[in-house]
Amino acid sequence: MGKSLYIAEKPSVAQEFAKALHINTKRKDGYLESEEAIVTWCVGHLVTMSYPEEYDPALKRWSLETLPFIPQEFKYEVIPAVSKQYRIVSGLLNRPDVETIYVCTDSGREGEYIYRLVEQQAGVQNKDRRRVWIDSQTEEEILRGIREAKDLKEYDNLAASAYLRAKEDYLMGINFSRLLTLKYGNSISNYLNTKYSVVSVGRVMTCVLGMVVRREREIREFVETPFYRVLGTIGEMGSTFEGEWRAVKGSKWFESFDLYKENGFKEREKAEELIAYLKEPESQNGQDVQNADNRNNNGQLPAQGAGQQPQLTCQIVSIEKKKEKKNPPLLFNLAEIQNECSKRFKISPDETLRIIQELYEKKLVTYPRTDARVLSTAVAKEIHKNLNGLMQYEPAKPYLQDIVGFGSHKGLEKTRYVNDKQITDHYAIIPTGQGLGALKGLPKLSQRVYDVIVRRFLSIFYPPAIYQKVAIVTKMKGESFFASFKVLAEEGYLKVAGVPKKKSEGNTAANSANGSASSATDNDADGNDTTNTQDGDKDIDKDTDKDFFEKIQALKKGMTLPVQSLDIKEGKTSPPKRYNSGSLILAMENAGQLIEDEELRAQIKGSGIGTSATRGEILKKLFNNKYLALNKKTQIVTPTMLGEMIYDVVDHSIRPLLNPELTASWEKGLTYVAEGDITSDEYMKKLDDFVSRRTMVVKGLNNQYQMRACYDKAAQFYKKPAKKTTSKPAKITVTAKSKK
Repeated sequence: MGKSLYIAEKPSVAQEFAKALHINTKRKDGYLESEEAIVTWCVGHLVTMSYPEEYDPALKRWSLETLPFIPQEFKYEVIPAVSKQYRIVSGLLNRPDVETIYVCTDSGREGEYIYRLVEQQAGVQNKDRRRVWIDSQTEEEILRGIREAKDLKEYDNLAASAYLRAKEDYLMGINFSRLLTLKYGNSISNYLNTKYSVVSVGRVMTCVLGMVVRREREIREFVETPFYRVLGTIGEMGSTFEGEWRAVKGSKWFESFDLYKENGFKEREKAEELIAYLKEPESQNGQDVQNADNRNNNGQLPAQGAGQQPQLTCQIVSIEKKKEKKNPPLLFNLAEIQNECSKRFKISPDETLRIIQELYEKKLVTYPRTDARVLSTAVAKEIHKNLNGLMQYEPAKPYLQDIVGFGSHKGLEKTRYVNDKQITDHYAIIPTGQGLGALKGLPKLSQRVYDVIVRRFLSIFYPPAIYQKVAIVTKMKGESFFASFKVLAEEGYLKVAGVPKKKSEGNTAANSANGSASSATDNDADGNDTTNTQDGDKDIDKDTDKDFFEKIQALKKGMTLPVQSLDIKEGKTSPPKRYNSGSLILAMENAGQLIEDEELRAQIKGSGIGTSATRGEILKKLFNNKYLALNKKTQIVTPTMLGEMIYDVVDHSIRPLLNPELTASWEKGLTYVAEGDITSDEYMKKLDDFVSRRTMVVKGLNNQYQMRACYDKAAQFYKKPAKKTTSKPAKITVTAKSKK
């Protein structure tokens, strides 16, 4: 009887498969072997696409005459640094006694590609090939994956999309990087006083650069606009609240050109006019009726000292009381956890992925490179196993006791946290309930990231948080003042996630003794409070302490309240916020939201820029190329001078590369290939046409000298480069290999 060969993506994973199989293996050079099985591994990619000079030595020299370069048949080669392991794996794949190959590389497009390249290069034939697809590295999940392994042919479409993704990046990287370097490299190097400049272009990378540069330029071009709001301090001394005037229907200023939005004026004088109007005694038939307006509910006038101005009052015309539910958020996918860790711990998406990958390999969490934020029905029915395992995690115990009391784990498959239709390859990132013995040996930061994942997971078994809200509308002389308040009545899931701090306490999440952080649910993608009074937001629910809230609730419609003062509050419009590393990842995932065309947005819904597996690496490459800069303390992302120059070059040559529409459409096309909706040939034809047409257009351009004006415009925001010692412009001769 022949042997089974298990091939993993890296040595540590191969070790876990060997343990799960309970086979008595002997360690060999590059693999493990027993009587019935062999376990081996890749070390990431073993095979890669060949450089152009492998097709023709003349292509080593960069020249416009050789572009576009689009081979009919693509060549591949073994990566020299890992050639020894390739020879070992190749030999094992072709061993006569190996009958069945279990492909155990990462369960995703890239893992599929890693194995297929090795098999292709090794010329494997006449073997039974089975694909192991798992969501965690627990023994139970590994054995299930092996038991339910499908014929590798069922993943041919996924493999086809992986090959196409690599060819696309290769063709764009080789052709467009060479093309734009030859066209514009000298203009960049001359301006920056460098020996030469290579313009590195990529399908995803250049689009992300465009997003950041456009945002930076929006901020620069933003013109601050002052505006003036009128606020009334309403109520008895010691228990006043603030009401904001708005020019709603019935107001003397309704739809006035003097307004900035409906709750402020463009000029301070107009706000002063409003206050003066409100303070004037209201007369009727020549009689002063100010006192009539000032009567309290008992018909008595408030006491007034000699020479005092009559007390201003307002009347409650509307008071609305309601309860508002806030459901636990959906589970983490990779983009969401990268954004959360960027805000909480100020770490990059790449670092977050590294930590979660380690947690995955230690069996602590499920597969990290996922776009889904829900669970599958099958997993939901077995979720008690995850919860039982977490009893070994001390911080989770009190919450698990609550969950047992709720019994909420029993009907999980009927909730919004389970949806098979929203899962492509893998479900959301959750704790497995296993591997906890390894947790204490991990760095503190890794433990804190794990705790965030656990708390998000436990939250979905809790009821919603319930807020009590009161909205009050008061009137003075026909002018309306609005105030709203909320208080947390039932904490619900916030018991686990943490109650968001009030604005006065700042936005920094409080860390508990075990390193967990309180909820940031009231923060936007940039980690900033979403209530921006500077911008004149009108729907502001103020967090209120319970004692004061009880006083507010005691108010009734028709009551007359004293107005202690009318004040003008100056505000200023705010520029757009810069991306931080986390919000940039989210913007990449939700590329459709950046697209104005509704039809196209609907068409590419669900396909962002790049994939969960590649977005962090794309950002890392932009930082390494010095096109973007990352403030490690704040995680704020800004362009560099070089990055802006590259942006201008692309903008004046291959502009579609900067836009999310095209990039997201390509990603959607790859998904169509993986799902079998279109063929590889159809996709490749469109790709070849795009590369060829764009290359020929740029070759015909003669706008290199016009670029200086663009560079000058950006340069005023950066430190000027030092002057050259030679008057001759630097020649660009690029012979180094360049590859996307």
